[in-house]
Amino acid sequence: MALAPPAVASIVVALAGTMEVAADQDSFGHELVPGAVWIYAILGLALATLTGVLAATGRRGLAIGCSVFAACALASSLLRAWVHWSVDAVPVGGAAGLLALIWVIKVTTLVPQLFVSYGLVLYPDGRALPGWWGRIALLSIAGSTLSGLAQIFGPGTLDAVPIVGLDPGHTVLEGEHVLVGPLIGAHLEHVMPVTAITAIVVLLPIQLSIPVLRWRQSSGADRERLYWLLWAVVAVGLAATVDVIVREGTLDAWLIGLGTALVALAMAVGLLDQTRVSGEEWLTNTALYGGLWVGVLALDLAFLSLLTVMLGDALDEQDVILVVLFFSALIYAPLRAALWRLVRRFLLGGRENPYDVVAGLAAGLELADEGPDQLLAVARAVADAFGVAYVAVEVERAAGARLTAAVGTRPREIRTLPITYRGREVGRLVLPARGLRARLGRRDEELLGDLIRQAAVAARTTQLADALQDNREQLVLAREEERRRLRRDLHDGLGPSLGGAVFQLDSARLTVDRDPEAAAAQLQATETHLLGVMDDVRRLVSDLRPPALDTVGLVGALRQQGDLVPGVEVRVVAPAPLGTLSAAAEVAAYRIAGEALTNVNRHARARNCTIRLAVEDGWLLVEIADDGTGISLEREAGVGLLSLRERADELGGRTEISCPPSGGTVVRAWLPASVTQPEESLL
Repeated sequence: MALAPPAVASIVVALAGTMEVAADQDSFGHELVPGAVWIYAILGLALATLTGVLAATGRRGLAIGCSVFAACALASSLLRAWVHWSVDAVPVGGAAGLLALIWVIKVTTLVPQLFVSYGLVLYPDGRALPGWWGRIALLSIAGSTLSGLAQIFGPGTLDAVPIVGLDPGHTVLEGEHVLVGPLIGAHLEHVMPVTAITAIVVLLPIQLSIPVLRWRQSSGADRERLYWLLWAVVAVGLAATVDVIVREGTLDAWLIGLGTALVALAMAVGLLDQTRVSGEEWLTNTALYGGLWVGVLALDLAFLSLLTVMLGDALDEQDVILVVLFFSALIYAPLRAALWRLVRRFLLGGRENPYDVVAGLAAGLELADEGPDQLLAVARAVADAFGVAYVAVEVERAAGARLTAAVGTRPREIRTLPITYRGREVGRLVLPARGLRARLGRRDEELLGDLIRQAAVAARTTQLADALQDNREQLVLAREEERRRLRRDLHDGLGPSLGGAVFQLDSARLTVDRDPEAAAAQLQATETHLLGVMDDVRRLVSDLRPPALDTVGLVGALRQQGDLVPGVEVRVVAPAPLGTLSAAAEVAAYRIAGEALTNVNRHARARNCTIRLAVEDGWLLVEIADDGTGISLEREAGVGLLSLRERADELGGRTEISCPPSGGTVVRAWLPASVTQPEESLL
């Protein structure tokens, strides 16, 4: 069904083209019915294509209405070609059939011109806008229709823009070939120009405003369809402007016919499913580059006209050419190029000079302080590069906080681009979602990628600065908390215990002479009490650093931990000698292995576990592998796993937990070793 209208139209166009090619170009038919057949053929084919698309997308009512316009345009093309081919000279005798045919040609020529008025108001859903704007739009359609009827029945030629005026004393077959409607036709001579001017100057601007109003109120697919309609309007407007500049022309058949065909095809494209081509991009590029090209063309013609007026007839043709070339090469061309760059920078920002943009950002980052100032430098660089009114750089901070550096006022619709550093998202770049300057081509995306890489470094620097400050605060807090704990343990535990021992010793001293047995019992109790104090001291020392690390070393301490896991055979594999590790690395390795062994004992149901230590490129690798059940992917990380990661992160290391296909769980931690390797023996 969708292919039927364009298929029929193609057949009609082929017949019309065949007759037009076979017709004598000097025949009376060309004088009687002027106008190029191909203009109306293209218009009819475009309208038939739109009819098929409307039918295919379920818009039956609109398809029927559009088919009327398509049939008229195709009939005008076919009948024009018939008259051009069949009428060689002025008919002699009765010509009633020819007159009727000419009437049909006049009607079918003017009716398709009303398509633009109906299309602008009713596209894309076939309904007028709600409210008083919709009522005004419908009245404008009625006014355009009345103007069209005046052109049809009033005295005028068969041109696309009829030449108005009576031709007294002649029939349509002679003189100016003016066709006058019966009864009221002669009375419309003075009405036709007024209605035509009103339709163009008053009604057409109202109709052109309707797609803009719809666009502002729409979203999604309807908005994309309206982009295509607006693109066609802009393209026709630019073509009309060029026609006025170059030919000093006005509305004529080619502009009306091909402009209407372009509008119809744009509507058809907009109704199709858009997956590859964006109507918004076509509209912005056409408006920008087409407008610039038209402006440059007008400037060129104005310059040549000025030189022509200034030179007048004082020089011959050869001298005039030399003078024009001289002024063009030395004065006008540089000024024109400079003006072109200024206009493009005003419209598009500094994206035309990507090196300057990147170099400017690098200089700004060098001068800016760390943190928010660097992010603000990135935002300003992006805003200047693309000329957008709003740019924001957002960086995630600790505890879910967010640091934002923004330039401009945030619009209603935005889009975000991730800022990644070494595969990790560290922030977002926020840009306007719509607007001429927000559209990015391939080169623009490459430039934005370069800026985002700079932004990633700045964002990561900000995060590291925040992390450093947080670590400093945590270190101070941890130190003070540890001091408070030690003070509490010494004051509340060790101090009173030692004071009690002193009192017990003093009591024994006082009773030793008169009751030696009581004194001995008192000394025995004091010994037991002091043994408890010694246990408290050992506990305090153990909390500060596991004693086994100093007595048997890291490898021996890990073996002791393994021996405490019931039902699991734990092996420790390490190079001999391991080297001298930093105290922090030893404690972290000991705690990470202990936490992993705790998980093996509680959750893994393993029978064997291997702890492997290795020093690789200045990093201490601690690997704990078991043959248990593994960890489910759906399971959330518990306190133990989080503790593993935190202990590695504190030293600038990292952890990795995996479940190999063979089963079990493998925990790996890389810690900065600060290792001093022993010298190898040469013997």
